[in-house]
This record gives sequence, C-alpha cells and structure tokens, in this order.
Amino acid sequence: MSKRNKVLLGGGGAVLLVILVLVSASAKRDKGIEVRFEQVGRRDLVAAVTASGKIQPKKKVDISADITGRITRIAVREGDLVQKGQFLLQIDPTIYQANMQRANAAMSSAQAGAVQARATRDQSQRALTRTKELHEQNPNLISQEQLEQAQTAFDIADANWTASQHLVEQARAGLQEARDQLAKTHLIAPMAGRVTRLAVEEGEVAVPGTFSRETGLLLTISDLSVIQTKVNVDETDVVRLHLGDSVEVTIDAFPDTTFVGRVTKVSNSAILTAASAAAGSNDRAVDYEVEITLVNPPAEVRPDLSATARIVTDTRKQALAIPIIALTVRENTPVSTETKPAGGTQRAEAATPRPDSSRAKKEAEGVFIVHNGVATFHAVKVGIAGEEHFEVVEGVHQGDTIVAGPYQAIRDLKEGTHVKPSRESGDTTNRAGRRS
Repeated sequence: MSKRNKVLLGGGGAVLLVILVLVSASAKRDKGIEVRFEQVGRRDLVAAVTASGKIQPKKKVDISADITGRITRIAVREGDLVQKGQFLLQIDPTIYQANMQRANAAMSSAQAGAVQARATRDQSQRALTRTKELHEQNPNLISQEQLEQAQTAFDIADANWTASQHLVEQARAGLQEARDQLAKTHLIAPMAGRVTRLAVEEGEVAVPGTFSRETGLLLTISDLSVIQTKVNVDETDVVRLHLGDSVEVTIDAFPDTTFVGRVTKVSNSAILTAASAAAGSNDRAVDYEVEITLVNPPAEVRPDLSATARIVTDTRKQALAIPIIALTVRENTPVSTETKPAGGTQRAEAATPRPDSSRAKKEAEGVFIVHNGVATFHAVKVGIAGEEHFEVVEGVHQGDTIVAGPYQAIRDLKEGTHVKPSRESGDTTNRAGRRS
C-alpha cells in the first residue's frame, strides 16, 4: 500500500471515529435520565404537627396519707362514682384518739391552773391596795419595806397569771392538733368524680409521702366531665402552635374513631426529665407539654390511654404547590423576575449576578424545571408544608413542568442535564393538570 493510501485510510478512520463519538453523544443526549415529571398546580394545603401523649382528666385529686396508721376500712372500689364529702377510707384512729384525750386533759389542767393563778393575783392585788391605804394614813403602821413586799407579791402573782394564760393557749393548740390528726384518719372525697386509682388494700399501713409522692398515695379521684390529651411537642414545632388551634385526636383504644379538640394550653417551659437534669447538656431533645381539650370524648374513656394528636397550624386554599420530594438544595442562583410569556412554559434566564470573588457561595432551596428535555435549577421560596406538598411563594409558575422524583435522581441531578419522563410521569402530569 502506498504512503498516500495509508494517509487517506488513517484520515478516514479518524473521521469515522469522530462521527461515531458524535452519534453516541447525541444518542445519549436523546436518551436522557429517566425522572418523574409533574406540573406545578394548585391544591388545598393543611400544615399540621403530630404528637403523641396520654388521655388525662382536666381535674383530678391524688389523696395521700398525712399520718401513719393501718388502714382498717376502704368504702370504695376502683371505678366507683363518688360525691363530694362521701366517706372513702378509715385509718386506725386508736393512737390518735388517745392523743386527743391526753390533749383534752392537758387543756383542762391548764385552765384550772389559770383559774388558780387569777385567784392568787386578785388576792395579791387586794393586799397591795390595803397596804397602800394604811401606809398613806399612817406611815408608822406600814413600813416602806412592807409596801415593797406587797408590790413584789402582786407582780409575781400577775406574772404567774399571764404565764397560765399562755399555758392555756398552748394546751388549746395541742388539743386542736390532736383533733386534726384524728380527723385525718377519716378520709372523705374532696370533690365529685370517679375513683380512677386505688393504690392500697385493707390491712396495709398508710405512710406519708415525705420523699416520694407515690409513697403516700392512697387513691385518685378524677373529674371525667372534661377530658384532655396531654402531648409532648418538639421545640421546633411548638412555636407554630396557638391557643384554639383545631386538633384531630385518635385514641388507640378507639381505633375507628377520630375525636375533635382544641389547644387550650401551651407550656412556656420545657419538660424536665430526670435524665436531662442529671446530664445537664443541650444535646437532648427538648419537648413542651401541650394540653388539648376534647369536644365530645367517649363515655368509656379512661385516664392514661395512649393518644395521637394532629394539630392543624395553618391552611391554604388552592395554593401553588410542589411535591416535597421535588425540593432540593443547590448553589444559589437568583430567580428571574421577568414575566413568563403567555401560552408557554419558557421563562427568561436568571439574571447574571455581579461578579464578587469575595462573596461566599450560598446554597438555596429550589426545584428543577424541565424545558425541551433539559432540567434547570430554579430557587424557590416555600411557605407552609402539607403532608406531601410545599406551598410555593415565589420561584415557579402554574403549569411549569418540574422533576418530581425519584429522590436519588433529584439528589444527583446536575444543571442542564437531559431528562426524559418515566412511565409514571404521564399520569402524574395529567393529574396535576386536572387539579390545577
């Protein structure tokens, strides 16, 4: 083969290789990455906070032992309805009755001593008066020393009488204390309600709960006319709650029923657990207690039932929305403020930012808008979050086609990447069009 033929053959091979590369790149561009398309449309959005907790009555009273004694009688059972003032429980009063008798005797003795002291004082006062009169009539009959002795005797008698009065008051206080201690052996209901907990049995010894509230607890009476759900809400969500917010409550014991309620209290301080107090660190989750009052609670409801509350914090009617999965984060690109031409989805290119090498690059939330098979990132500003969609305040227009999934494809998607709809995109796009 001649040298010229070799050159021509080599050149032809190179041209063929370039053509093959171009054809392959073109085919790859035509192929694109399969993603799910969806059109930006309008829909009703509901922002909600979900939290779990327990059913509790609005008002309940824990009846504890204030004295030590053996329980001799229990007049109620758990689940009984009681009225205010109804007898509940008897603690052995023997010791306290004896104390009452002792205090009563001490009171009588103190009163008798006071009577005697008063009589002595009165006698001393009369003697002092006569001594003064005789001394004034004839100083030679009553010496100055005798007058001073009479005055001293009266002062001592008067002091004894004052002391006897204090002893009477002390005995009266002791008698009242013994009476109160005896009364505490006979427990009555402080309010009307249902006995929701009976923690003791007859024959057990009631002990005051000095160090633990549970130690001295005898029983609990709950007013079940007003039922609440107390839930723990994370610190990132509690700022979105307001008094009066509508709530949907589901109780595990009533799985087929949803109950309506309202937020009636939002705690101003975080729930302090023993673990967090001991640790003393800020790396633990911080929760706040929120009280929800049920409008029509079930008649069979009981305290401490597990419940889940869905608190509606905001609503939007026919808001421009995008799927939550479509929102991603990329390097900040200013969104064009030019108006989109009527009848099409093409938008003007974003304005080119002024060069500033000292300004650090910032990331922005946005979506990939598809035009002519090319995905372009556009920053958006979102509002409230529904269950599956974000409200869009600015950045996209109704009817724009965006990349709505899958998650992995959106995460790896690059600016200007060629994309094509997956099999499920057609139905999704059509549904979005119908909703809009």
